Amino acid sequence: MSVVSRYMHDPRKGHMEAVYQILRYLKSALKKELIFRKNDHVSIEGYCDSNWASCANNRRSNSGYYIFVGGNLVSWKSKKQTVVARSTAEAEYRAMILGVAELLYLKSMLVELKLDQEAKMKLWCDNKSAISIANNPV
Repeated sequence: MSVVSRYMHDPRKGHMEAVYQILRYLKSALKKELIFRKNDHVSIEGYCDSNWASCANNRRSNSGYYIFVGGNLVSWKSKKQTVVARSTAEAEYRAMILGVAELLYLKSMLVELKLDQEAKMKLWCDNKSAISIANNPV
């Protein structure tokens, strides 16, 4: 949807075909649902990833994350990065920054709701260089 929306002021035939394909998918997915289960824990766990220089027009990377609270999916986001990353490690590190910001927001919300003061937070990333950068206190 985000790619198609870039062309909404001057759509071409290919753009409209993509919109119709998206609408057909949404129509077929009406019976799909997210299931929320009651769990004994309120741990916060996130997963983040990015694809380096994926946009052919401006070489920007896309970042994404999804966050689980108590084992239930509560937040997700996919966004084009605002700057051009010079490496996969930088692109992944920027994705981690977005994920950590969301984890901290959800943690503060849980504290405000007095649900769990000691909720553990974990962020999972698959890039060793970005993890090393994040673990470096300097």
